[in-house]
Parts: sequence; C-alpha cells; structure tokens
Amino acid sequence: MPVLSVLVGLQGAVAGPIAYGLCQTGCNTMAVACYAAAGFTFGTVIAAAAAPVAVLGCNAALGTCSATCATVALFAPTP
Repeated sequence: MPVLSVLVGLQGAVAGPIAYGLCQTGCNTMAVACYAAAGFTFGTVIAAAAAPVAVLGCNAALGTCSATCATVALFAPTP
C-alpha cells in the first residue's frame, strides 16, 4: 500500500519512446514529401554543401523537427 501512495503522488510523466517514434515518423514523412516536391528522392542525395538548395532546406527542416521531437516527447513532462 505505501508503494501505491508514492506512485499516486507522482506529478507528471514523460511521453516516452512510443511518442518519440511517432513524432520521428511524422518528421520523416515530411522530409520525403519535401524532397518529392523538390524533384528528388529522400535518401538518394548526398548531404553536402554542393547539394541543391531545396534539399538543404528539407534537411534543415528535418533536423529541426527531429530536435523538437526529442525535446517534447522525451524530456518534457506532461501533466
């Protein structure tokens, strides 16, 4: 019974790895669509300074999205 009292008294939770995976899936889906809109196939263009500007923009958006997933799904407590 004391363990239950402690567990009930805990405030907040972390969304966890499932939410993180779902969020990353959304980011990758966005990146595939971004590449397709630019006329490329995701995963076939080497990420280098010589890559097309549109692809570099897609990569930057994917990085931002992925970082946001990590921040929100893994580290932010939820009420």
